[in-house]
Amino acid sequence: MSEADTLLESAAELGKQFYDRSDEIEKARKLPPDISEQMAKAGFYRMGAPIAVGGLETPPAIGCHVFEILARGDASCAWIAFIGMTSNTALSAIPEATAKQVYSNPDTLITGVFAPTGRAEKVDGGFLVSGRWQWGSGSQNATWVLGGCMLSENGEPMLDGRGAPRTHMVLMPKSELEFLDTWHVSGLCGTGSLDYQVQDLFVPEERVVGYLREDRVSVSPLYAFPNFTLLALGIGAVCMGIARAAIDELVQLAASKQRVGARKTVAEQQVSQITLAQAEADLRSARLFYYDALQEAWECAISEKKVSVDHRRNLRLATTNAVIKSVGVVNEMYNLGGGSSVYHSSRLQRYFRDINVAKSHIMVSQSTLETVGALFFGLEPNVSAL
Repeated sequence: MSEADTLLESAAELGKQFYDRSDEIEKARKLPPDISEQMAKAGFYRMGAPIAVGGLETPPAIGCHVFEILARGDASCAWIAFIGMTSNTALSAIPEATAKQVYSNPDTLITGVFAPTGRAEKVDGGFLVSGRWQWGSGSQNATWVLGGCMLSENGEPMLDGRGAPRTHMVLMPKSELEFLDTWHVSGLCGTGSLDYQVQDLFVPEERVVGYLREDRVSVSPLYAFPNFTLLALGIGAVCMGIARAAIDELVQLAASKQRVGARKTVAEQQVSQITLAQAEADLRSARLFYYDALQEAWECAISEKKVSVDHRRNLRLATTNAVIKSVGVVNEMYNLGGGSSVYHSSRLQRYFRDINVAKSHIMVSQSTLETVGALFFGLEPNVSAL
């Protein structure tokens, strides 16, 4: 069995277990330790790490299939899996000796927040880091946690070759972080996405991702994908998995559910049949566009060692479209479920809550479509977020 087949088979098996434990995961407001350990043992957290340090360097399409399958079982588990894969790619942009030290245990989970809401002041041998980061998904289960920072020296911003402020992620031990109990939310409750903060934490320069530019562990095709692109892809995969789960749940419910005064079941009603058919078309077509754009971008990364702007444009359009269509599918399934959908005993209400939280992520916001549309018009927008 190939490595890809093993990952997909493990996702299917664990997804069924997580489905049965979804209430427990939601109530815990973070992944139970044994579930995180199961995902680590299955190799999900290693998918983004370089082979040179014990990772798998899994092609993005395989990773996204894994997230999609997991999301059919429990969206929070899938969310942490993609955060783990995306965050582990940071190991490719620090010195190999440091990466091997950080990744001495191949089951290590690295999580983090890319947004540069921290400050890193240059000192001898490294940086003093202070800041607070939101949406720290999975960080309580992690060993190392990333935080995006603006770099400064002598109180002034450090600039890159273009004269823009330098922003980098810094790799911090979880044990040095203070976690704040902020994750009281409507959906994706089990992701444990608390805020975390540090004050004047010393981080050596070799743990500042991409700071020592000449010392990269790997330049394989996986690392040609920008971090923002990988992050958006994970969100899209999770949303498509939730949408498929919602369709499956509605079909099962509709076979026996009859509305008050109706002679037919929901499944036998014309409006339900039309709605379900359109939902299938929307999800399947969005999914095909998503994986087609991903395959083309992967081929570009292999041949050119980078993902071109055109491919990044297509990927982000396909990803945002997948989220939009998936949200529409879940909303339609929730509505077809009628009064049954609103009870906590119904999975439809959880799918509704989870996907409407997922869609709020900035990586799949309307601003993505603005940038993509401008590119199709032949304009020159800021593509740094792609």
